[in-house]
Amino acid sequence: MPYKIDNAILKKDKTGRVTLIEPENVFKDEDAFVAIKSDDLITIQLLINSILHNDFKRWSELGVVPETEPVKSLFVRLGYSKADIASLLKEF
Repeated sequence: MPYKIDNAILKKDKTGRVTLIEPENVFKDEDAFVAIKSDDLITIQLLINSILHNDFKRWSELGVVPETEPVKSLFVRLGYSKADIASLLKEF
């Protein structure tokens, strides 16, 4: 199942003014945006990929995750190796 996460760059200058950089004009009619650090966005995309692979057994064994734990730690908790993550990255 292919999926696409639309994204753009929000650039903030020294005065706090935010500029939307988005050449494809996907967000022209939107009123609000969410800003996510790029490495976290990649992590979220990889997690979505693992869900699409129906890896529900691993997810059910995850247990309670402390709120202070970074999103990236989910890969370790889910039992992914570096090779597994590389394989997920190749699917983009």
